[in-house]
Amino acid sequence: MEKTLKNIPFIFKIGYGTGNLGSGLIFQSMNTYLVFYATAVLNLPGVLVGIAVSLSIIIDGISDPVMGYISDRTYMKTLGRRHLYLLIGTFFTALINYFLWIIDPALPLAVKFIWLFIAVILVKLLLTVFSTPYVALGAELSSDYNERTSIQAVRTVFFILGVLFASGLSLYLFFNPTAEYPLGQLNPAAYRNLGLASSTLMLVFGLTCFFATFKFIPQLYKIEQKNSISSQANIVHRTSRIIKDFSTAIENYDYRCLVLGYLFTNLTVALFTAIGLHVFTYTFNMNNNEIAIIIGLQFLFSIFSQPVWVEISRKIDKRPSVILGIALSILSGLYFLLAVFYRDYIVQHYLLLLPYSLLAGFGTGGLFSLPGSMVADIIDVEELKTGLRLEGIYYGCFTFAYKTSQSVAILLLGLLLDIISFDATSEVQPEAIRFILGFTLALGGIFFMLLAWYFYRHYRLDSQVINKIQAKIRQDKDL
Repeated sequence: MEKTLKNIPFIFKIGYGTGNLGSGLIFQSMNTYLVFYATAVLNLPGVLVGIAVSLSIIIDGISDPVMGYISDRTYMKTLGRRHLYLLIGTFFTALINYFLWIIDPALPLAVKFIWLFIAVILVKLLLTVFSTPYVALGAELSSDYNERTSIQAVRTVFFILGVLFASGLSLYLFFNPTAEYPLGQLNPAAYRNLGLASSTLMLVFGLTCFFATFKFIPQLYKIEQKNSISSQANIVHRTSRIIKDFSTAIENYDYRCLVLGYLFTNLTVALFTAIGLHVFTYTFNMNNNEIAIIIGLQFLFSIFSQPVWVEISRKIDKRPSVILGIALSILSGLYFLLAVFYRDYIVQHYLLLLPYSLLAGFGTGGLFSLPGSMVADIIDVEELKTGLRLEGIYYGCFTFAYKTSQSVAILLLGLLLDIISFDATSEVQPEAIRFILGFTLALGGIFFMLLAWYFYRHYRLDSQVINKIQAKIRQDKDL
């Protein structure tokens, strides 16, 4: 029987967390820039972009439970259940990501569209190969109720650093105005540089994570060989296993509440990443430096909030902490809605958006890290019932909800841009379009957060319940 891990040294938490920087940077670069890059730089129609990206996310999302199953059922003496996929995902994601951002705008429309579509699908699938085993690994690193939150908080810090680089720092580094492109966001060379930087960081930090966690492989949970994937198992048998594992996860009431709550909080985040650059650029007429300050501070507040959320969850538990994060996020949405109505004044005083950055950053900080810790608790419940720990399938389904939210948001944005006759060739949009973009972002975010609150309030697990379940698991193992 493997040795149970409870507390791991902080330096190894850092090493594990770094894996989320490279993958988070690539993922967030796509969320932040892809629609703008495709419509405003490559001049692809919004409906085509929305359909292409949404289809790629659906395909990618379906792959998450499959990758979770493969990872759970892998049996390797040297690399355990997860580490082989960390290596494969690191190298090939870095390679294909670079090719996504070097599409020549002068190419024929059909060529640009096909290139974009294939590259997006491959990058997302390869990110799944890395990310699903990576997130599952984080749940295996500790069985302690609060230590799990600490690990997820460190992982979240590096994810937000990747987001910050993609959404904030990259605007400073790559999107500066030139004589040919006074609006830096329209310069194709900026996206090539972004692709090179994000691929390099994916390679560096993916390998850092691999080597930092390699020493823990002997102590991690191991699947029995009879339950592992064998070369003789046919496709029908494997498919039935995936469906069975998936059904086991979905049948758990608390897991359903958690997944649906997470889906709707991330619809808010997805809406912001998909339409945020449009809103700041056109609704508030902000340049790259001003956008970088507002978005950058928002994510810095999320980073600095992580140790605060760890302590809050220790004192009031995880579910009440999530509810508090949702409340702060709703307040930020109301403030942003007010700013949209006074957008002409905000144009002259963009720093008035700082309270929004503070509320949204701090509120979503808890919503990034706490749900991941809650999934690990649910897996304890299922281990008591079935005797198996299938972190991959649970986090795969969890990620599927996240990516589904991204798909819906991008599809809606693509349709919205065409419905309102958004002109990608114009640096100044009509007043009605300015208002609709900002209003959609603010009100949509509030609406989705209210739906998230509805589902999270039905989640039932707390520290006392989980501690009793873990004690029973230990008792059963000793028998």
